[in-house]
Amino acid sequence: MRFDLITIFPEFFAGPLDHGILRRAREAGLVEVNVQDLREFTKDRHRTVDDRPFGGGEGMVLKPEPLFEAVESLLGHGVGGAARKTAGDPKTAIVLLSAGGQLFDQKTARRYSQLERVIFICGRYEGVDERVAETLVTDELSIGDYVLSGGEPAAIVLVDSVARLVPGALGSETSAVNESFSAGLLDYPHYTRPPEFRGMRVPEVLVSGNHREIARWREEAALRKTERNRPDLLK
Repeated sequence: MRFDLITIFPEFFAGPLDHGILRRAREAGLVEVNVQDLREFTKDRHRTVDDRPFGGGEGMVLKPEPLFEAVESLLGHGVGGAARKTAGDPKTAIVLLSAGGQLFDQKTARRYSQLERVIFICGRYEGVDERVAETLVTDELSIGDYVLSGGEPAAIVLVDSVARLVPGALGSETSAVNESFSAGLLDYPHYTRPPEFRGMRVPEVLVSGNHREIARWREEAALRKTERNRPDLLK
């Protein structure tokens, strides 16, 4: 699987890609990550990627020309306007990361993990020219109801979330099944040695060896934790 990251700060990704599951998945050839400098697709000597917004207002907006050219260069062909959203390559997603996008979730991560390629456009400044969202991308996503300085941190979150679902990326194939959001609930609480720490004991059922009772406890504990931390999921 291939990830392409379009950004004006390519050096941002130098560290996060070289650790943990992402590093192992890359070394094993399971995923490929390509970082593309947006400024390489500018035409002026100042390598301008942004401009003032029409109608006035604060900040700057990323221009459409370099973004379209960057994506078309990666795809190896032109983008056919709004039809790209429905008539494009079904094995490729083009994702704009912005605070105004739909909320990213585990279901979307699983869908992306079944693709051959995901291209991420990292937004910046006050946003991206709306023509990019309307006709270039297949999805516009946000990782939460808050504002970041740019889409780069969000891109790392999505790459990590998707890459770990690629077959072979995790040490255990069941790890991605028995975790938070996989069944619509948060994961059940986990405990390890020592069985008692500062007067706090591990629930007796977990050391009983009774797997049926352990499974029942975990299901009930997951429900309680979801009700406490994310009651919206129970709806």
